[in-house]
Amino acid sequence: MRLLSFTVKGSERVGVLIGEGRILDLAGAYSILFEHQAPGLLYNLKALIESQARGLDLARLVETLSIKELKANSPLGERLVEGAVFSFENVTFNPPVKGPGKILCMAVNYWSHAREMSTEPPESPYLFIKLASTLVGHKGSVIIPRGAEKPDHEVELAVVIGGKGKYIDRGKAMDHVFGYTILNDITLRGRQTPLKKGARLGIRWLPAKNFDTSAPLGPIIVTADEIGDPHNLKLQLKVNGELRQDGHTSDMIFKIPEIIEAASEGLTLEPGDIISTGTPSGVGAATGKFLRHGDIIEAWIENIGSLENTVFYEV
Repeated sequence: MRLLSFTVKGSERVGVLIGEGRILDLAGAYSILFEHQAPGLLYNLKALIESQARGLDLARLVETLSIKELKANSPLGERLVEGAVFSFENVTFNPPVKGPGKILCMAVNYWSHAREMSTEPPESPYLFIKLASTLVGHKGSVIIPRGAEKPDHEVELAVVIGGKGKYIDRGKAMDHVFGYTILNDITLRGRQTPLKKGARLGIRWLPAKNFDTSAPLGPIIVTADEIGDPHNLKLQLKVNGELRQDGHTSDMIFKIPEIIEAASEGLTLEPGDIISTGTPSGVGAATGKFLRHGDIIEAWIENIGSLENTVFYEV
C-alpha cells in the first residue's frame, strides 16, 4: 500500500493513493461503506502502524471495496467521490508519521559520499538523532534559522519500523520493517564543525541537524511488500530543477539489516520509529552549492515518489 497522512477541512486523516494525484480518505470511505464511525486508527497513521496486521488488513479492505465501487460508477461510488476522494491540491500533507518516538540517522553510509567528503567510513553503523520536532511534510517550508550558514540537503531512504524489538538479529531485522519513505536531512554546515574550544567533543549534531523543519519527510509510506529489495533503488535530489544528487541504494556501506541490528543494541525500536539510511554524493558540502532563499528542493526515490519543499530564510 501507499499510505499517507493528510489534513482536510481541519481533520487529520490516513489516506491511500488510488491514482495519479488522488487520495482515498480511509476513515471517510469506511463511514460511507459501512455506515458507521471509522475506528481511530484510520485517522492516525502511527496508530495504524502500531496496530500491526489488523490495521493493514482493515486499510486494504477499505481500499479494495472502495476501488470496486469507484470503477463500477455505482451510487456508493458516487458517494465515495463526493466524500472520501481528494486531489493533492485540496489537502495539506503531514509527515507520514507524526510524533515518532525516535528518528535515527546514519552518518557516512554511502561509498560515494565518503569519497566526496574524503572521510574514512566508520567500522560499524554510526547513528545520530534527529528530534520529532524537526519534521515537516511534503510541500511544507524549510525555514533556515537566523544567522545560519551553508544550509545543505541530503536525500535519504528512510525505514519505518513496524514491529517492536530489542537486540534484533540482522537475520530477522527485515521482519520489523513496516515500509519506506523519503527523508531530506537538511544540515547547517556552518554549525556542524567542532568548536575551536572543545574540539574533542566532535561534530555538533544538535545545532546542525535539529532546527525546526530540518527533516522533511514523506510524502507517503510504501509498505515493505511493494518495495521488494530496498537496496536496489535509484535516488536523486534536484534544486530548482538542477540535479544535485544522483545515487543508488546499492551503494550503502551498511545495509538495512545491519543498521537495525546496531540501532537496537540496547535500544528498543518501536512501531513508527524512523531510521534514515544515509545519503549519496552531491551534497553542498562537497560541491559548494548550498540552499538559498526561495529554492525548491525535490527529493526523489524510485518506487516511492517525490518529496518537495521550499526554502525560506528566517528574518
